[in-house]
Amino acid sequence: MTSFFKSVALARTDGAALVRAPLAFARGDGRDALVVPFPLPPLRGINPSRVGVISNPRSRRNRQGNPVHRRAGATSEMLVAEPATKDALALALADFAARGVELIVVDGGDGTVRDVLSAAPLAFGAAMPPVAVIPSGKTNALALDLGIPWDWSAGDAQAALTAGRLDTRQPVEITGEDSVTLRGFLFGASAFTRATDLAQRTHDIGAFGGVAVGLSVLGAVLQTMFAGSGNAWRAGERVRIAGVADGTAREHDLYLLLGSTLRRLPIGLKPLGQGGEGLNILAVEAPPRLLPLAVPAILAGREGGWLARAGYHHRHDAPHSRLTLPGGFVLDGESYPGGSYDVRAGEPITFVTP
Repeated sequence: MTSFFKSVALARTDGAALVRAPLAFARGDGRDALVVPFPLPPLRGINPSRVGVISNPRSRRNRQGNPVHRRAGATSEMLVAEPATKDALALALADFAARGVELIVVDGGDGTVRDVLSAAPLAFGAAMPPVAVIPSGKTNALALDLGIPWDWSAGDAQAALTAGRLDTRQPVEITGEDSVTLRGFLFGASAFTRATDLAQRTHDIGAFGGVAVGLSVLGAVLQTMFAGSGNAWRAGERVRIAGVADGTAREHDLYLLLGSTLRRLPIGLKPLGQGGEGLNILAVEAPPRLLPLAVPAILAGREGGWLARAGYHHRHDAPHSRLTLPGGFVLDGESYPGGSYDVRAGEPITFVTP
């Protein structure tokens, strides 16, 4: 499958652990080379001053004021920032890069992780250090996929990095006409944007995590099943999909568009089918057919067969595409305006795991 690979060792002059550059694998199908972060070797005890913590004081668990969890349990030697704006986040990451940070700890939910991963390349370039996630948000889908326990701390992440416990995930990269690239792990359009609004309402009544996801799915299904033929839930929206590599373009009326690079979703749901590497997609034609039968099958991970004939289409390792989304989209819980966007699976990011 690959015709060559290479890795480059970068010697440190300050006595810190050796860091290796990514592996570049050439693809046989003519696509751009796949770059995989080279796992860091076990460290000889990473210095706490090289651990940078981005803590979101507005995340759910941090708002609760637990003194043990506050600021991810960071020690006094660690660098801690609590940026209130995206500009402040960019400055904090630039400071981390200047100080030689070798581990970024993100204390927040999926939205905080999205903001950090979207801003970090500007500060670190190709020398992005490993990332640890402290699940402090409402859903924490990435932390669930990585197997992060709820009581994890910055100290636990430091120890895990020292032990070399690492894994990688490819983010979903979405680039708009302003050339700004967002990096997250769960995106959707059409009915997904409305379902996200329902999820926010479940948060308002105190439901979080898997409970919030379950209530949102149930609410979306009921809204669709009992809506009239002219209802916006059933009508969907016209989405244009253009292949960046081959130049083909198609338009579809879609009830739902959902995509993710995660391998495991909350409460065991498998709407993206059996999944696999890269970007996995579910596209549902509008209006949705056989919904009472299709929903349980889709959530259980079934695909193809009668589901495909009824308009429920899965795509695995989806290629780089340009999507025109009139109603906008949602990425890791935040809504973005309508327009044309390049969507692809990004380069893998190294995460620290328990």
